[in-house]
Amino acid sequence: MDNGDFSPQVSKPSLLSILIPVYNERAYLKRCVTNVLAVSLPNPLQKEIIIVDDGSSDGTADIVNSLVAEYSPMIRAFFQKSNEGKGAAMRRGIAEMRGDYVIFQDADLEYDPNDYDLLLQPLLLGHADVVYGSRFAVRNMRRVFNYHHALGNKFLTHLSNMTTGLDLTDMETGYKAFRSDVLKTIPIRAHRFGIEPEITAKIAKRGCRVYEVPISYRGRSYAEGKKIGWKDGLAALYFIIKYWLIDDCYSEQYALSILQNLSHARKFNRWMIQVVQPFLGDRIIEVGAGIGSISRHLPKREKLVVTDIDPIHLELLYNIFRDDDRVQVAKLDIRHREDCEAFGALGFDTVLCSNVLEHVDDDVAALDNLKHLLKPGGRLIVLVPQYKRLFGSYDEAAGHIRRYNADELTQKLRQMNLRVVWSRNFNSLAIPAWWLNSRFLRKKNMSRLHLKVYDTLVPLLAVLERLFPLPGLSLMCVAELQTNQ
Repeated sequence: MDNGDFSPQVSKPSLLSILIPVYNERAYLKRCVTNVLAVSLPNPLQKEIIIVDDGSSDGTADIVNSLVAEYSPMIRAFFQKSNEGKGAAMRRGIAEMRGDYVIFQDADLEYDPNDYDLLLQPLLLGHADVVYGSRFAVRNMRRVFNYHHALGNKFLTHLSNMTTGLDLTDMETGYKAFRSDVLKTIPIRAHRFGIEPEITAKIAKRGCRVYEVPISYRGRSYAEGKKIGWKDGLAALYFIIKYWLIDDCYSEQYALSILQNLSHARKFNRWMIQVVQPFLGDRIIEVGAGIGSISRHLPKREKLVVTDIDPIHLELLYNIFRDDDRVQVAKLDIRHREDCEAFGALGFDTVLCSNVLEHVDDDVAALDNLKHLLKPGGRLIVLVPQYKRLFGSYDEAAGHIRRYNADELTQKLRQMNLRVVWSRNFNSLAIPAWWLNSRFLRKKNMSRLHLKVYDTLVPLLAVLERLFPLPGLSLMCVAELQTNQ
């Protein structure tokens, strides 16, 4: 049982994945790959090169095959049946990569692999999750840009910055480097060059640490094979606006359920914490923190421990709080008594258990284990889905085993010598939409646009819920551990 800091072994990676999407680059590809092969990487990094041929029709595929034959297994190649676009090729490359870090490398000669060291340094030092190579940042020399291309890039960068809150100088850069555990959990929907604003919006919403470094750039003309055009500029504008309005920051395997999608609604999460704020003590442990959407809003007082059992979630949590020495990230499985007893030695006065019990087969045993996290007089704050007759397709997609009624939950808490001192219905006005979509239409996921609209209305909904005592989609309870234990 691990009850210490969760520190994933990503500080000393062994492999860098270099993703090269290629489409009709017969004239440049071999020289580009030769340059990539020649570049020296900082120790202890080794390299793998992933080439994705995106349906080339000029003989590029023959060159790709010859490179694989000569340099396998360092070079691996994958072939799209037809030309789908840069985003689609990158999506395939990300799925196939094995590295700890990843760099995007265009197949032409516009970007210089000798800049890899600049891109990797903030990552290797543990300062960054994502690094952008800027063509506009100050450097010793630069090739003069086509004015209209530069103007378009700067316009899109400024618009992106306005919607993301970042302060980038070159959002559209083709040189981007990532920690692979971050990139692998970002869903990429764009097929073409919209991948650049899409990724930028998503790393901003996830709170990734973004650095920017100056790079060399030798832009080519359309006569030399440049492919991006004005239609791609319009597409970039579309993606900037789309992902400003919609939260789509995690791949389905990491945020499939409606409750996890709902957790991306920041106003909703702040509202939940505000409701239970009077019951939060100085030493808090959060059970089942998931992707940290609620954890970010918890007060950092004397001690805050955020826990989960999923390794990917733990890495994400560690990434979020790695620079905050007030927060400890740890693995905790509430199904195991010994885990809870070990953590209980830390003397928590508050346990927060939000949307967890409904996933556990034996919730009574889990409650019995949870009380061992508390010191006498400590409080367990529980949030669960309410009303069994509302159980539907959303619950099934979320992996829920049950929904609760107030009397049932109160009885189970009392069995564990936990006295309910406060309870309330929560999220009342969501019941009609939940019933319609989950019980009647049997949908598996709630529209992200609907969630965005709902999150925008949260301040109004919070006022209405205070004024009118309505049934709640969820039930909140605060139970106190009796001192005669």
